[in-house]
Amino acid sequence: MEKEQYLGVSVSPLTYDEIIQDVEQRIREGRQSTIIAVNPEKVITANRDPLVKDLINQSTYQIPDGVGILIASKLKGGNIQERVTGVDMMERLLQFAAQENHSVFLYGAKEGVVSEAKKKIEERFHGIHIAGYENGYVSDHEALIEKINASGATLLFVALGSPRQELWIQEHMPHLNVKVFQGVGGSLDVFSGNVKRAPSLFRKLGLEWLYRLLKEPKRFKRQLALPSFLFKVIVKR
Repeated sequence: MEKEQYLGVSVSPLTYDEIIQDVEQRIREGRQSTIIAVNPEKVITANRDPLVKDLINQSTYQIPDGVGILIASKLKGGNIQERVTGVDMMERLLQFAAQENHSVFLYGAKEGVVSEAKKKIEERFHGIHIAGYENGYVSDHEALIEKINASGATLLFVALGSPRQELWIQEHMPHLNVKVFQGVGGSLDVFSGNVKRAPSLFRKLGLEWLYRLLKEPKRFKRQLALPSFLFKVIVKR
């Protein structure tokens, strides 16, 4: 799996299906896998913070979550053909877990959010086994590690916000029997129904950022990361 590099940050060119196939093989081999979403904002942050850059580059899969990454790949003649968003990757992994009888653990968000997400996921994905869940306000992490291991979960979704969730995964992964880790940010809010995604047309056109900006104009400063990122990519090219 040859990865692409943007301002020193690795990005996996794999599609959803290719990642699932690779994950399935790694599970059979008993290997652990980590998934982190990469967008222009995160690349800019990584160039300011070596710790964040290392977190991203050490991950198994750096999924191209952001239209800016797709544009950058085209500018550099790369092989990234489609966006692989964090929330859709989680959905594909949940489908995979239900089909292959792999149990899941959810960690993060507020109690009402994670419990409702569990309920909605179980309703949506027939036969899925949510082995356990915990909200994001745990203070005894040793007890949490024991709970996750006792659950027998194969997949763990961590919703603590980035990069906190990735730091947590990096620190505790050696002590966990889990095989697939994904930091999912606000995805539990989506699965719980508390947050509505952009309409499908916006998603297909890669314009979720525009939809969110229209809904929350205060996000304008964050969106400036996109032109800044593309300018730096073009100059470096």
